[in-house]
Amino acid sequence: MAEEKAAGGRNGPGKRHDDPEGDMRHTQARAWAELVAAARRTVTDGLVVGTSGNVSVRVGDTVLVTPSGVPYDRLGPEDVTGVDLSGRQVLGSLVPTSELPMHLAVYRATGARAVVHTHAVHATAVSTLVDELPPVHYMAAALGGPVRVAPYAPYGTDELAGHVLHALRDRSGCLLRNHGTLTHGTTLDQAYDRTAQLEWMCRLWLTASSVPGLTPSLLTRDQVAEVGERLRGYGQPG
Repeated sequence: MAEEKAAGGRNGPGKRHDDPEGDMRHTQARAWAELVAAARRTVTDGLVVGTSGNVSVRVGDTVLVTPSGVPYDRLGPEDVTGVDLSGRQVLGSLVPTSELPMHLAVYRATGARAVVHTHAVHATAVSTLVDELPPVHYMAAALGGPVRVAPYAPYGTDELAGHVLHALRDRSGCLLRNHGTLTHGTTLDQAYDRTAQLEWMCRLWLTASSVPGLTPSLLTRDQVAEVGERLRGYGQPG
């Protein structure tokens, strides 16, 4: 009896007390660590300068988001910042990013679990030149098709959030006129990879367009759509 009690206690062998609140705290802490790592990576990869840009990830009905004006290399576990889907702060004391309306709009309108916003140089340059990134490479399909440019509006406004949602129709990324990029994904890694891919395609188009007397060849929408179908089976199963 003593051995049985020691092994299983009142709950029986192999059972343990459920602690949903503890599990959620653990999940949020892990998600926050991944968010901070991604935010720091935007600086390392040259996608932002200083405290510009922002990153968020959704955990249940809570959105963890980078705080406003805090250098990413100074963020630690104690700085976790989170809001609910209405924007009410539910975690931390640091003020959330000024671009919170844009992040929340994406979460409310899509199945996104992560959002990355940057001021990537080549992408921002392209946003000043065209209304849609010309399909110079088939990886446009990874973002749902040719990437649109959302009209300019002041940062942090509902107007900008509305423009972004319009540009994101059937897309997982867009450019923001005279501003930067926004991508979303089902994971933070996916959202970040889409940002990197978008910046690379913008750099490619600018490079090809800079050759005097020549115009880059572009893919048709059917060609991009064909790649989109092929990408559905890309990568490892599971």
